[in-house]
Amino acid sequence: MAVVPTTYLGPLSWFAQLPAEVEVNESFEKQTYRNRCLLRNNIRLTVPVCKVESKQLTRDIEISYQQHWQHQHWMAIRSAYEHTPYFLYYEDYLRPFYERETKYLIDLNSGLTEVIWHLLHNTAPLNANRSPLHYTQDWSSHTWTDAHPWQNEMSILDTLFEKGPETLIG
Repeated sequence: MAVVPTTYLGPLSWFAQLPAEVEVNESFEKQTYRNRCLLRNNIRLTVPVCKVESKQLTRDIEISYQQHWQHQHWMAIRSAYEHTPYFLYYEDYLRPFYERETKYLIDLNSGLTEVIWHLLHNTAPLNANRSPLHYTQDWSSHTWTDAHPWQNEMSILDTLFEKGPETLIG
């Protein structure tokens, strides 16, 4: 099973590696897809995080709510994709993540990933028996910067909203 870093609305190539183990004991790296994504029209979204200490573990990264980022992110997603063929079918699964606060980045990313994975596989979202993510405590010094080709790819949302259930993974 692949070991991957967490991502915020990661690209298709990241989803192609699922099911996978998510490394939660790595040191959080700034300016990565852990808390960023790229939408169509070169829209870049970043989940603001509380002050990150040196060598702070990814599992301990807290989301900052000093800004109204959730509303901004949802409006950006809506603006970028509301005219795509499948936006109306999937928006109700994703919108709740932008209407409630989640304390940890890993929980936000995992929740979004699980919902998207289930939509891609046409299964009931949040079916605990079929989770695409497993968490590893194996701190084996994984370094993700430059190691993965998805660093400049668009979010899975681009393909999901355009192709819906025809989205090919793998």
